Amino acid sequence: MGTKKTPELIPMCHPLLLSGINCDVEELPELPGFKLTVTTKLAGKTGVEMEALTGVSIGLLTIYDMVKAIDKGMIISEVKLEHKSGGKTGDFQR
Repeated sequence: MGTKKTPELIPMCHPLLLSGINCDVEELPELPGFKLTVTTKLAGKTGVEMEALTGVSIGLLTIYDMVKAIDKGMIISEVKLEHKSGGKTGDFQR
């Protein structure tokens, strides 16, 4: 849902016809915490990194909202682009 709302939340982001959205949540018991990965796909010639980053941000806020009764001291950190391919600016790999 967060990826689809990107043009409503981020100024100058235009609506895109996304062809795929995948969201994976991994529990990190050593922290304790979670890692959320969002993958977005588009058939067009523009990047979808803002949609993926918005999806991660909204997803992490959703997890916070669901778990805040247990721990209000949670920290949301390291929201970052890991990989991008295609679009005007080409490929990126962290």
